[in-house]
Amino acid sequence: MKILAITNQKGGVGKTTTCVNLAASLATFGSRVLLVDLDPQGNATTGSGIEKSQLKNTVYHVLIGNKTIADVTQKTEKSNFHVLPSNRDLAGAEIELVNEIGRETKLKVALAAVKDQYDFVLLDCPPALNLVTVNALTAADAVMIPMQCEYYALEGLSDLVNTIKKVRTHLNPTLEIEGLLRTMFDSRNMLAQQVSAQLVNHFGDKVYNTLIPRNIRLAEAPSYGMPALIYDKSSKGAQAYLQLAKEIIERQTAKN
Repeated sequence: MKILAITNQKGGVGKTTTCVNLAASLATFGSRVLLVDLDPQGNATTGSGIEKSQLKNTVYHVLIGNKTIADVTQKTEKSNFHVLPSNRDLAGAEIELVNEIGRETKLKVALAAVKDQYDFVLLDCPPALNLVTVNALTAADAVMIPMQCEYYALEGLSDLVNTIKKVRTHLNPTLEIEGLLRTMFDSRNMLAQQVSAQLVNHFGDKVYNTLIPRNIRLAEAPSYGMPALIYDKSSKGAQAYLQLAKEIIERQTAKN
């Protein structure tokens, strides 16, 4: 089981879009996928077609120890992956976990119970460095960083790399950066091309070859509660995420 934390402290870079579409794409290639929504906004939950306001149990109940992952997980109707859903209840986890022993490892312990059931677990992290994000980084094997190719993105990236180093030192010594994913990419934009070149220059093969383009279908699909792959498989966005899934599976196979 490969656990990937999909994170960036900067909001609006395509984390949730990546989680939902990558989950659907990996499932298309036959992988058993669990998507864990760790954001109280629950966007990955609704984007996967699950009505978050109707949920009795969520990832919150797993983190506080009331439920197991198996109790709470739901299967998506059309996309063939599983979701550990979230809603605003999760906002309370911060306060409730703060005095708990082993508070940073709650998610890691919960995921250990399902390690034989999935090939990939994708953790959709909130755009903040809080206790829930630390739980994700402690549970993960590696980090995927979605980012836009713009000036401020590079500043945020150095902060995130420092955070990953701290987690590695104190909580998860094997945590590594799996890859940087260039999202909302517009090849006509000179700045985007320059930042992209800087990333490749600095991080080398840590930068995924796949580029996720700006694509209206990717933006529309969540309002219909489905990944772009189901909404419009022929769209450039859906095809890009299929290509990314293929790249990730190939990397994983090469490691094994």
